[in-house]
Amino acid sequence: MRTTIEITDEQRSKLLEAAAKRGEKGFSTIIQEALDHYFEAAADRRERVERGIKVLGTLAEPAADRLEKDVRRLRRSWR
Repeated sequence: MRTTIEITDEQRSKLLEAAAKRGEKGFSTIIQEALDHYFEAAADRRERVERGIKVLGTLAEPAADRLEKDVRRLRRSWR
């Protein structure tokens, strides 16, 4: 599918240079690969966040208290 996007002159120049290094005339393939990478990374981020949310509250109270105490002690030593 053809579409129009707005990019800077510098981005266009870099895209054309990258395409030329790959022996391609245009940069459509690079844009497609970049979009695939972006969508995969976004899906990975969502999955990591969902996994993180699932473990919220799974620390037992005594362990949570110890962890908080240790973190506070460590933070004091950073200063």
